[in-house]
Amino acid sequence: MTNPEEITNGAADVRQCLIYDTPEPASRLIGIEYMISPKLYETLPSSEQRLWHSHVYEVKSGMLIMPTPSLVPTSIWEQAEMKEMEQVVALYGKTYHFWQVDRGDTVPMGEPQLMMSFTEPEQIKQFEGALKDRDERYGVSSKEKSEKRQYIEEPQIHAGADSMWKKGSTAGEKGQKT
Repeated sequence: MTNPEEITNGAADVRQCLIYDTPEPASRLIGIEYMISPKLYETLPSSEQRLWHSHVYEVKSGMLIMPTPSLVPTSIWEQAEMKEMEQVVALYGKTYHFWQVDRGDTVPMGEPQLMMSFTEPEQIKQFEGALKDRDERYGVSSKEKSEKRQYIEEPQIHAGADSMWKKGSTAGEKGQKT
């Protein structure tokens, strides 16, 4: 939620997002998220589908942002971000973190962790506080972004996605919430 991502488009149905701990030049690469189209998601076996999360809540809540590059005017970047969110809302993501900087690790330690995203505000303690902290660091307002994104159409979320949040799920035994 608080990490800037660098998105590259590979094949039309797959995106690769590098996740850094800060937007600064000396930031650490701490994870990767793969994003796939609903069409590709539908082809996955159910055992794999359960490891992927939707992006509807992240987009509509204003939680998902694309930090503004220093030399790009904010108004232009906001337009680009909005167009990107119109696409990302329908994608499914699978995220692995391999450097737990929030624990204070000075190097990547242990196994990579499968991470899931939040799908509703009740899933994160002090949600507003966490977003406020992130918003201040990046000079954005998740509330304003949420209001501006309400026009974005919400796709139907596949029943196999977001399984970590579903009662009785085993998808999240090793995974963690982002």
